[in-house]
Amino acid sequence: MGREFLDLFDNWATTYDDSVAGQDPQYQAVFANYEVILNKVTENSYGNILEFGVGTGNLTEKLINAGHQVFGIEPSQAMRKIAAEKLPNLHLMEGDFISFPKPTLPIDTIVSTYAFHHLTDEEKEVAIKQYADMLPQAGKIVFADTMFEDEDVKEKIIEEANKHQFYNLSEDLKREYYPTKEVLQNIFLDHNFGVSFKQMNDFVWLIIANKKE
Repeated sequence: MGREFLDLFDNWATTYDDSVAGQDPQYQAVFANYEVILNKVTENSYGNILEFGVGTGNLTEKLINAGHQVFGIEPSQAMRKIAAEKLPNLHLMEGDFISFPKPTLPIDTIVSTYAFHHLTDEEKEVAIKQYADMLPQAGKIVFADTMFEDEDVKEKIIEEANKHQFYNLSEDLKREYYPTKEVLQNIFLDHNFGVSFKQMNDFVWLIIANKKE
Protein backbone atom coordinates (compact mmCIF):
# COMPACT_ATOMS: atom_id res chain seq x y z
CA MET A 1 0.00 0.00 0.00
CA GLY A 2 3.02 2.24 -0.40
CA ARG A 3 3.82 2.24 3.31
CA GLU A 4 7.09 0.41 2.67
CA PHE A 5 8.31 3.81 1.47
CA LEU A 6 7.42 5.70 4.66
CA ASP A 7 11.04 6.20 5.69
CA LEU A 8 11.71 7.74 2.28
CA PHE A 9 8.76 10.15 2.68
CA ASP A 10 9.79 11.13 6.21
CA ASN A 11 13.42 11.72 5.21
CA TRP A 12 12.43 13.77 2.16
CA ALA A 13 9.89 15.93 3.99
CA THR A 14 12.21 18.80 4.96
CA THR A 15 13.80 19.10 1.50
CA TYR A 16 10.82 18.20 -0.69
CA ASP A 17 9.82 21.78 -1.48
CA ASP A 18 13.41 22.56 -2.50
CA SER A 19 13.38 19.54 -4.81
CA VAL A 20 10.15 20.54 -6.56
CA ALA A 21 11.60 24.02 -7.02
CA GLY A 22 14.43 22.47 -9.05
CA GLN A 23 17.23 22.78 -6.50
CA ASP A 24 18.17 19.08 -6.64
CA PRO A 25 19.81 18.36 -10.04
CA GLN A 26 18.93 14.66 -9.89
CA TYR A 27 15.21 15.41 -9.81
CA GLN A 28 15.00 18.53 -11.97
CA ALA A 29 13.55 16.58 -14.92
CA VAL A 30 11.05 14.79 -12.67
CA PHE A 31 9.70 18.10 -11.36
CA ALA A 32 9.94 20.04 -14.63
CA ASN A 33 6.74 22.09 -15.18
CA TYR A 34 5.75 21.41 -11.56
CA GLU A 35 3.50 24.46 -11.19
CA VAL A 36 1.86 23.79 -14.55
CA ILE A 37 1.19 20.19 -13.48
CA LEU A 38 -0.44 21.25 -10.21
CA ASN A 39 -2.51 23.86 -12.03
CA LYS A 40 -3.73 21.28 -14.55
CA VAL A 41 -4.84 18.93 -11.78
CA THR A 42 -6.66 21.83 -10.12
CA GLU A 43 -8.32 22.96 -13.35
CA ASN A 44 -9.63 19.47 -14.06
CA SER A 45 -11.08 18.88 -10.57
CA TYR A 46 -14.57 19.75 -9.35
CA GLY A 47 -16.70 19.64 -6.22
CA ASN A 48 -15.54 18.01 -2.98
CA ILE A 49 -12.07 16.54 -3.33
CA LEU A 50 -10.26 13.60 -1.76
CA GLU A 51 -6.50 14.02 -2.12
CA PHE A 52 -4.12 11.11 -1.61
CA GLY A 53 -0.47 11.79 -0.82
CA VAL A 54 -0.90 15.39 0.31
CA GLY A 55 2.84 15.61 1.00
CA THR A 56 3.75 19.16 1.98
CA GLY A 57 0.42 20.54 0.76
CA ASN A 58 1.37 22.25 -2.50
CA LEU A 59 -1.51 20.91 -4.60
CA THR A 60 -3.86 21.11 -1.61
CA GLU A 61 -3.28 24.83 -1.28
CA LYS A 62 -4.17 25.39 -4.93
CA LEU A 63 -7.33 23.32 -4.60
CA ILE A 64 -8.46 25.23 -1.50
CA ASN A 65 -7.71 28.56 -3.16
CA ALA A 66 -9.90 27.44 -6.08
CA GLY A 67 -12.80 27.06 -3.66
CA HIS A 68 -12.83 23.30 -3.13
CA GLN A 69 -13.48 21.40 0.09
CA VAL A 70 -10.45 19.10 0.40
CA PHE A 71 -10.08 15.97 2.49
CA GLY A 72 -6.38 15.07 2.63
CA ILE A 73 -4.81 11.65 3.17
CA GLU A 74 -1.08 11.33 3.94
CA PRO A 75 0.77 8.36 5.51
CA SER A 76 3.93 10.27 6.50
CA GLN A 77 3.83 11.99 9.87
CA ALA A 78 6.64 14.34 8.86
CA MET A 79 4.81 15.36 5.68
CA ARG A 80 1.52 15.82 7.56
CA LYS A 81 3.22 18.13 10.04
CA ILE A 82 4.49 20.42 7.28
CA ALA A 83 1.14 20.42 5.43
CA ALA A 84 -0.76 21.19 8.64
CA GLU A 85 1.51 24.14 9.36
CA LYS A 86 0.87 25.54 5.87
CA LEU A 87 -2.85 24.84 5.93
CA PRO A 88 -4.12 24.75 9.53
CA ASN A 89 -7.79 24.38 8.51
CA LEU A 90 -7.20 21.40 6.22
CA HIS A 91 -9.10 18.16 6.91
CA LEU A 92 -5.91 16.07 7.04
CA MET A 93 -5.98 12.39 7.99
CA GLU A 94 -3.47 9.56 8.34
CA GLY A 95 -3.96 6.86 5.72
CA ASP A 96 -2.91 5.56 2.32
CA PHE A 97 -4.42 4.87 -1.10
CA ILE A 98 -6.22 1.73 0.07
CA SER A 99 -6.69 2.08 3.83
CA PHE A 100 -8.04 5.50 4.83
CA PRO A 101 -10.78 7.14 6.92
CA LYS A 102 -13.86 7.89 4.87
CA PRO A 103 -14.59 11.62 4.30
CA THR A 104 -17.63 13.11 5.99
CA LEU A 105 -19.03 14.53 2.73
CA PRO A 106 -19.63 12.91 -0.68
CA ILE A 107 -16.56 13.07 -2.94
CA ASP A 108 -16.72 14.28 -6.55
CA THR A 109 -13.03 14.17 -7.52
CA ILE A 110 -10.10 12.08 -6.31
CA VAL A 111 -6.66 13.58 -6.94
CA SER A 112 -3.02 12.73 -6.36
CA THR A 113 0.37 13.91 -7.56
CA TYR A 114 3.70 12.06 -7.56
CA ALA A 115 2.42 9.21 -5.37
CA PHE A 116 0.30 6.51 -7.05
CA HIS A 117 3.43 4.73 -8.34
CA HIS A 118 4.21 3.64 -4.78
CA LEU A 119 1.54 0.94 -5.19
CA THR A 120 2.14 -2.31 -7.05
CA ASP A 121 0.02 -2.81 -10.16
CA GLU A 122 -2.19 -5.21 -8.19
CA GLU A 123 -2.64 -2.61 -5.43
CA LYS A 124 -3.41 0.07 -8.02
CA GLU A 125 -6.30 -2.06 -9.22
CA VAL A 126 -7.62 -2.56 -5.67
CA ALA A 127 -7.48 1.20 -5.14
CA ILE A 128 -9.23 2.10 -8.40
CA LYS A 129 -12.02 -0.38 -7.67
CA GLN A 130 -12.58 1.34 -4.30
CA TYR A 131 -12.71 4.73 -5.97
CA ALA A 132 -15.17 3.50 -8.61
CA ASP A 133 -17.47 2.38 -5.81
CA MET A 134 -17.07 5.67 -3.95
CA LEU A 135 -17.51 8.18 -6.76
CA PRO A 136 -20.88 9.28 -8.17
CA GLN A 137 -21.75 8.98 -11.83
CA ALA A 138 -19.52 11.42 -13.73
CA GLY A 139 -17.10 11.49 -10.79
CA LYS A 140 -13.45 12.00 -11.68
CA ILE A 141 -9.98 10.80 -10.85
CA VAL A 142 -7.22 13.27 -11.70
CA PHE A 143 -3.69 12.04 -11.12
CA ALA A 144 -0.32 13.43 -12.14
CA ASP A 145 2.20 10.67 -11.74
CA THR A 146 5.34 9.08 -13.06
CA MET A 147 4.65 6.39 -15.65
CA PHE A 148 6.19 5.24 -18.90
CA GLU A 149 4.97 4.60 -22.43
CA ASP A 150 6.50 1.11 -22.20
CA GLU A 151 9.31 -0.83 -20.51
CA ASP A 152 11.85 0.14 -23.19
CA VAL A 153 11.36 3.84 -22.43
CA LYS A 154 11.79 3.15 -18.72
CA GLU A 155 15.05 1.27 -19.28
CA LYS A 156 16.43 4.06 -21.46
CA ILE A 157 15.64 6.66 -18.79
CA ILE A 158 17.38 4.53 -16.14
CA GLU A 159 20.44 4.25 -18.41
CA GLU A 160 20.41 8.02 -18.90
CA ALA A 161 20.21 8.60 -15.14
CA ASN A 162 23.22 6.33 -14.57
CA LYS A 163 25.11 8.08 -17.36
CA HIS A 164 24.72 11.38 -15.49
CA GLN A 165 25.58 9.69 -12.17
CA PHE A 166 22.06 10.34 -10.86
CA TYR A 167 22.22 7.18 -8.80
CA ASN A 168 19.45 8.10 -6.32
CA LEU A 169 17.07 8.68 -9.21
CA SER A 170 18.18 5.45 -10.86
CA GLU A 171 17.55 3.48 -7.69
CA ASP A 172 14.12 5.08 -7.29
CA LEU A 173 13.20 4.05 -10.83
CA LYS A 174 14.25 0.47 -10.19
CA ARG A 175 12.76 0.17 -6.68
CA GLU A 176 9.35 1.84 -7.01
CA TYR A 177 6.36 0.51 -8.97
CA TYR A 178 6.16 2.80 -11.99
CA PRO A 179 3.45 1.53 -14.35
CA THR A 180 3.35 1.49 -18.11
CA LYS A 181 0.62 3.42 -19.87
CA GLU A 182 -1.05 0.22 -21.10
CA VAL A 183 -1.29 -1.31 -17.62
CA LEU A 184 -2.80 1.81 -16.07
CA GLN A 185 -5.19 2.34 -18.97
CA ASN A 186 -6.50 -1.21 -18.67
CA ILE A 187 -7.10 -0.84 -14.93
CA PHE A 188 -9.25 2.24 -15.47
CA LEU A 189 -11.16 0.70 -18.38
CA ASP A 190 -11.83 -2.47 -16.38
CA HIS A 191 -13.52 -0.39 -13.68
CA ASN A 192 -15.84 1.65 -15.90
CA PHE A 193 -13.73 4.76 -16.42
CA GLY A 194 -12.94 6.57 -19.61
CA VAL A 195 -9.34 7.74 -19.37
CA SER A 196 -6.98 10.13 -21.13
CA PHE A 197 -3.25 10.68 -20.76
CA LYS A 198 -1.13 13.76 -21.43
CA GLN A 199 2.62 13.76 -20.95
CA MET A 200 3.78 16.76 -18.90
CA ASN A 201 7.54 16.07 -18.80
CA ASP A 202 9.86 13.12 -19.40
CA PHE A 203 8.51 11.36 -16.32
CA VAL A 204 5.08 12.67 -15.38
CA TRP A 205 1.74 12.24 -17.11
CA LEU A 206 -1.59 13.91 -16.39
CA ILE A 207 -4.19 11.14 -16.06
CA ILE A 208 -7.86 12.11 -16.21
CA ALA A 209 -10.41 9.35 -15.64
CA ASN A 210 -14.16 9.99 -15.86
CA LYS A 211 -16.57 7.49 -14.35
CA LYS A 212 -19.03 6.34 -16.98
CA GLU A 213 -22.76 6.54 -16.40
